[in-house]
Amino acid sequence: MSDFSTLQLEKDPRGFATLWMDRSDKHNAFNAQMIAEMTAALALAEADGTLRFLLLRGRGKHFCAGADLAWMQASAQLDYAANLRDAQALAELLHRLHGLPIPTLAVVQGAAFGGAVGLASCCDMAIAASGAVFCLSEVRIGLVPGVISPFVVRALGERAARRYMLTAERFSAARAAELGLLSEVVAAEELEQTAERWAAQLLLNGPAALKACKALLSGAGAGNVPAPMRAFTEAAIARIRVSPEGQEGLAAFLEKRLPAWQEVQA
Repeated sequence: MSDFSTLQLEKDPRGFATLWMDRSDKHNAFNAQMIAEMTAALALAEADGTLRFLLLRGRGKHFCAGADLAWMQASAQLDYAANLRDAQALAELLHRLHGLPIPTLAVVQGAAFGGAVGLASCCDMAIAASGAVFCLSEVRIGLVPGVISPFVVRALGERAARRYMLTAERFSAARAAELGLLSEVVAAEELEQTAERWAAQLLLNGPAALKACKALLSGAGAGNVPAPMRAFTEAAIARIRVSPEGQEGLAAFLEKRLPAWQEVQA
């Protein structure tokens, strides 16, 4: 549907689109360019009145490994204002995905770390291969899952979100299904046909009715995050990125060493 460097937006002749994250050499980790392109692609999808729904997928072995290392390294050198702009750009992507007026389905394989859990949480539905692994890993490197947090809390439930945000432990696709993040888990070799089955099911439904139902869900309380909450989450990640601990965590992660708080325990 348009030319991008980090993704493809493909329109199926049956009337839906697939947004492919396409940085497989980086495990589809996102950077500023990918965030901007995804936001632009979603704007195109929203403007196309012929689309009935959208699939969100990742090329290659992994759905999305979270933030790109080079982008994180660059972010570590930025001041608070620049980090806030980065957080606002990611927040805009998440809010646009969550608020898309057509249904969205994430199809997950491999790793879904950090912000990738946020992407899946922003979709109306998600399915995954049984080997998929999820992790809200931010606190491990001295950061916080800032702008994704409202969506993750809604998708996992507050109690589970507290656990996985605070421990940064990995959890399986089966566990993600138990928590409600995933609607179905299948063997890896069945993921393609399962995605096709979900698409076929959605195609049975009235296009206008799907949009009306999405709007109904938003009006019933599953809609936009209030502006003060959005601003709070954007500031939260920007503040901690420029804090001494955030700087140490990022440096340790990039230098492949233990952060100072772990060295004390060693």
